[in-house]
Amino acid sequence: MMVAEKTSEAQEIRGQISLFPEVTNKDIELTLSWLKRYTEMKACVKDYEENAEELKLALAEGESARRLSVQDLHADKTSNAVILAEKQKAIYEEYKVRIDLIRRATALIHNVDARNAVSKRYLEGFSYKEMIFFFQRGRSDRTIERKLNEGVISVANTLKLRGAFECEWKY
Repeated sequence: MMVAEKTSEAQEIRGQISLFPEVTNKDIELTLSWLKRYTEMKACVKDYEENAEELKLALAEGESARRLSVQDLHADKTSNAVILAEKQKAIYEEYKVRIDLIRRATALIHNVDARNAVSKRYLEGFSYKEMIFFFQRGRSDRTIERKLNEGVISVANTLKLRGAFECEWKY
């Protein structure tokens, strides 16, 4: 068989069978959105774990239970407080899953520089300038940015492979 025929055949097979799903621009945008919210989600999870009972009491005592939307409003404040407490718990559980997915996907980035760039920028919450300054040591800004992009794509690939984009996330 000629090389051109082998290449054509391989391309045809590649088009039909994909061992790993390929990320789309939408997947990368969603990954970036999650990464940018990582520290906020982590803080919410920690706060809920440390203060769940106090949050429930605050809902029962506070005015927020009276101000539910018209569709959700019940006759008494106590039942509204229960609805809000369940919503807080659902947010907590969803955020907990998402931060774990992100943390594990980041740990799987093969390139150490790309992994460190994603970790510093998103998991540790460094600003873009701080991250550039942290990695500068003889590297250009463009090289550091390239490593960060490489890391984000790697995280997106892992999230896609694990089915994270197929779930219905509410929060």
